[in-house]
Amino acid sequence: MTDQNQIPPDDVPLPEENSPVAELEAQLAAAKDQLLRTLAEGENTRRRLEKEREESNKYAVAQFAKEMVQVADNLHRALDAIPAEAREDNAMLKNLFIGVDATKRQLQGGLEKFNVKAMDPMGKPFDPNFHQVMFETESDQAPGTVLQVMQAGYTIADRLLRPALVGVAKAKGSSTDTSA
Repeated sequence: MTDQNQIPPDDVPLPEENSPVAELEAQLAAAKDQLLRTLAEGENTRRRLEKEREESNKYAVAQFAKEMVQVADNLHRALDAIPAEAREDNAMLKNLFIGVDATKRQLQGGLEKFNVKAMDPMGKPFDPNFHQVMFETESDQAPGTVLQVMQAGYTIADRLLRPALVGVAKAKGSSTDTSA
C-alpha cells in the first residue's frame, strides 16, 4: 500500500515542467478555476437580481401610496369636521358622513392590500425613526410618551412611508428652552 502523501520513488518519471502533460494540466486547472468563478458570479448575479425584484415589488407603489395617504388625511379631516350632534340633527349630514366614512375605509383597505399601514403611536414612547415631534407639553405621563397625533404616520412593508406628527409629554417643571 502506498500513501498518497509519500514522495514517489526515483524510478517513476515525473512530468517535466515544459512537457505537454504539464501544460495541459495547467490549462485544465486554469479552465476549472475560470469555470468555478463564472458559476459563482452567475449565482451571485441571480441572487442580487432576485433581491432587487423582491424590493421592487414591495416598494414600487411608494410614490403612489404617498399621494393616496394625503387623500386618506383629507377624508379623515372631512369626517372630523362634522360634529356628532349635527349628524344626529341633520339626515343629509348623517348620510354624507356615512358615505365619506365608507370611502375612507375602502381607501385604507386598498392601501393595506399593498402593505401600506397606518401607525397608531398614541400612548406609546416617542420613536424618532417613526415620529416627528411637533410640540412637548407637561403631563402626568412618562416623558417622551405620545399624547396627541396630529397626522397619522404610515409604513410600507417594513419601511417608513411618512412619519407621524405627534405631541409628546415632558416632565413637569422641565424646560426645553435652549436659548442662553
